[in-house]
Amino acid sequence: MLLLGLTGSIATGKSTVSSLLNAPPYSLPVIDADKIARQVVEPGTAGYNAIVSHFLPSTPDLLVPASMSPGGENGPQGKGRPLNRPALGRRVFGSGTEADRKVLNSIVHPAVRKEMYKQMLYAYIRGNWAVVLDIPLLFESGWEPLCGTILVVAVKDAEVQMKRLRERDEHLSEQEARDRVAAQWDVRDKAKRAEARGAKRGVVVWNDGDKEDLRREMERVMAVVKKGSPQWWAYLLLLCPPAAALSGVWNYAMGWWAKRQWEERQRQVKAKL
Repeated sequence: MLLLGLTGSIATGKSTVSSLLNAPPYSLPVIDADKIARQVVEPGTAGYNAIVSHFLPSTPDLLVPASMSPGGENGPQGKGRPLNRPALGRRVFGSGTEADRKVLNSIVHPAVRKEMYKQMLYAYIRGNWAVVLDIPLLFESGWEPLCGTILVVAVKDAEVQMKRLRERDEHLSEQEARDRVAAQWDVRDKAKRAEARGAKRGVVVWNDGDKEDLRREMERVMAVVKKGSPQWWAYLLLLCPPAAALSGVWNYAMGWWAKRQWEERQRQVKAKL
């Protein structure tokens, strides 16, 4: 089974591509890291408690007001009021530091990984030829070696990204939108990193146009992906678990080597500056 890593940057169209992959003619199961990340910080979870403990002292509006929370002051089922996500976003991506982002990631990422592994195993047992790992911070969070192919949704024009973000999140000021974009790796660098993995192992969906342009681009990209990992291969791995294990080890080794090569090239570039 192909682990198809899907990533991009904020407001580049990754969610739209994820929806296209989940619908015919592709009909691939999608494991959405963002959706899982919301689930693991719902009131009453260990992730929720850790976030409240760390950020509440410096973020008075971290929780949804009692008047807007189901269950009032104690939240639904007495587990606490839900997180006020815009407030947490302003705290971490606006006035926060790199250390704050690391704390948030250290709380959320382990819980997300555990749930994603469960869903990957389920997709394999069901016989899917591929499963989409929808991970916004795929490179940053260390998922790259696990993915047989990485698909980056990118835009060539940075202003297209800013325009889409402001239209989607109308509550953001221009500076807040720029802070959100600046807090992530440049999506064009992500595209270069994917392409550096080699043909079929790293592909880019360029999404500067309209939805029809995106559909045509998806047809082009998925033809490349399917050529590199045909459906009969997925069925063979399902029928022969030892071969699936060996294939997984091989793909991980290739992904790890590609990651190491990229990082070495980046070190060399910085050394020349």
